[in-house]
Amino acid sequence: QVQLIESGGGLVQAGGSLRLSCAASGRTFSSDSMGWFRQAPGKAREFVATINWSGTKSLYPDSVKGRFTISRDNDKNTVYLQMNSLKPDDTAVYYCGADPTGAQGLAFGVSARYWGQGTQVTVSS
Repeated sequence: QVQLIESGGGLVQAGGSLRLSCAASGRTFSSDSMGWFRQAPGKAREFVATINWSGTKSLYPDSVKGRFTISRDNDKNTVYLQMNSLKPDDTAVYYCGADPTGAQGLAFGVSARYWGQGTQVTVSS
């Protein structure tokens, strides 16, 4: 059974940091692109970050560029999202995904085959 399990969410003050983790199991994900999307109440799902299979290429939207960093450890089948300088607008449920086709960016949101259940991130002002 393939599973992606996110952890590390919580409540943090504006300007603070959080590190999300996504542990994958059920098969090896070392050839997949991995990524994070988020969804706030009443809003559409939003692209946050993606990373290619080797960890050498990552993409971010302007809204998080310079504040968020995605990384992966293929030996541990885990992807991370380091979030710094958090803002109240970052409040959302964050979802981890995996795409065997290797898509990145917005395309990842369409083609990703596996998704986790999400972890809540709340940033207070």
